[in-house]
Amino acid sequence: MPEYPGHGDNATNEARDVAWHLHPFTNMRRLESEGPFVITSGRGIHVTDDNGREYIDAMAGLWCVSLGFSEKRLAEAAYRQMLELPYASTFGQRSHPTAIALAEKLIALMPVPMSKVFFNNSGSEANDTAVKLVWYYNNAIGRPRKKKIIARMKGYHGSTIASASLAGLPFMHLDFDLPIAGIRHTDCPNFYRGAKPGESEGEFSTRMAENLDTLIEREGPDTVAAFIAEPVQGSGGVVVPPRGYFEKLQAVLRKHDVLFVADEVICGFGRTGNMFGCETFAIAPDIMTVAKSLSSAYLPISATIINEKLYQGLASNSDKLASFTHGFTYSGHPVCAAVALETLKIYEERDIVGHVRSVAPRFQAGLRRLLEHPLVGDVRGVGLMAGIELVHDKATKQSFDAKAGVGTYFEACAHAEGLLMRGRGELLVLSPPLIITEAEIDELLARLGRALDATADHVRRSEL
Repeated sequence: MPEYPGHGDNATNEARDVAWHLHPFTNMRRLESEGPFVITSGRGIHVTDDNGREYIDAMAGLWCVSLGFSEKRLAEAAYRQMLELPYASTFGQRSHPTAIALAEKLIALMPVPMSKVFFNNSGSEANDTAVKLVWYYNNAIGRPRKKKIIARMKGYHGSTIASASLAGLPFMHLDFDLPIAGIRHTDCPNFYRGAKPGESEGEFSTRMAENLDTLIEREGPDTVAAFIAEPVQGSGGVVVPPRGYFEKLQAVLRKHDVLFVADEVICGFGRTGNMFGCETFAIAPDIMTVAKSLSSAYLPISATIINEKLYQGLASNSDKLASFTHGFTYSGHPVCAAVALETLKIYEERDIVGHVRSVAPRFQAGLRRLLEHPLVGDVRGVGLMAGIELVHDKATKQSFDAKAGVGTYFEACAHAEGLLMRGRGELLVLSPPLIITEAEIDELLARLGRALDATADHVRRSEL
């Protein structure tokens, strides 16, 4: 297998990292034996490792560095705010001008009427907060039984106790004693994997909506409080909703008075070719969560945004109980808020959404040409996000044996080509910085193609 560049070349730093740093989503024994892959700098869509080798970061970090790795205006915004007011609490009716301005700007950007913004530090916290608000709201309006939350298989919503419970990914639950009570899961809308023979996209969407309706009826509509969904499932495989899907699901939710939480942590701020995925797929949520590209990931900040109906319920209950007792020390942190505000200004001034619309067709068309490759069973995506599914047999859609490690081998080949991607087994994921140019897209596709060819050679030689 090709070696991951950087492993083993800086023994002192690697030993120090293994000794002290507990890495998220990492095989710790593998880290001990191989050491970490160390990135030391970035510029534009590229990052550089501790050996001076440059890579295209086709994941924009973790779906998040939308403006690339060298936007000086964001660093300057942070510096100015640090000099003026490095910290201020938003507890107990306190605030500061930057949080006020950011909340106002976010409300103005919303694709549907919204009322209030609650600031958190991560997408996980934003979704965790959404769960707490749903529960608090239903208690406030006298519906103490209406507490269950329905998420989707293959969905990802974070790694806190509540948000990881929402995930429809079993590995998120193993040995963490998750999910918590009251979480249910409905179908993943993966048409490639889930459609019956001869079933159209519209028919598939109807069946998905009917299954959701059946689930709510079985659980009891008086016990189901909310449904949460990403406009496009990201970590679960870049699953783009089939035709009519959200229209039909929303009709079911309205029928049973179930709130809709739109998780825009990945899709928000241009990724799908609109400012929000809700616009791309005609979603009208009651709660929206955002993070990642809110600050181009330069500093941690997220938001949970609610409509007026929810706000009135929360406000009345906080008056009855004397306080709304939820929050974080860093909610609306002034430096993070300043960077987020500057990020939103850049999106508007440079028409980042328009740029995504202009380059996305080249990106998507180039990826779909890979459907001719012997290993590629499916390519799906929208805007500047895409998933490539590797298969053992294209005709039957048979997957490779997980023990064969084909996805891991591909990832190593991509590293060798100077391309950073993320994989979930044999599912390859791309979400480059939104500033990527057409020439850079062509280079990304060329490196991706060479890595796929190298992987195909390995499969043939190994008779997998």
